[in-house]
Amino acid sequence: QLQASGGGLVQTGGSLRLSCAASGRAFSTYTMGWFRQAPGKEREFVAAINWRDGNTAYVDSVKGRFTISRDNAKNTVYLQMNSLKPEDTAVYYCAADESWSLLVPRATTQYDYWGQGTLVTVSS
Repeated sequence: QLQASGGGLVQTGGSLRLSCAASGRAFSTYTMGWFRQAPGKEREFVAAINWRDGNTAYVDSVKGRFTISRDNAKNTVYLQMNSLKPEDTAVYYCAADESWSLLVPRATTQYDYWGQGTLVTVSS
């Protein structure tokens, strides 16, 4: 089970940190990802972090502004979002891939578990 939190309303240029807490003992073996879905749009990949070596991947539009990290002792993955823009407004979802893949997957179909989403609104 995944529980996302940390969303809210922020002005352009502001920052937010999203958290996703996972239950269970297998968290350290999950590759974790963040996705987002804006109104009327498909869910899109934002960032992911590999279970084995901490390798990360980002969508081009957030590179240099967002940072994904994880704390296996707390079963939590984070998404630090800086320099937020109105186009970052969306519901953000965390997801877990239990396949033990050595890659960093970007497709929604490659993830097995999903959190409930947390809304991020960036005002202009």
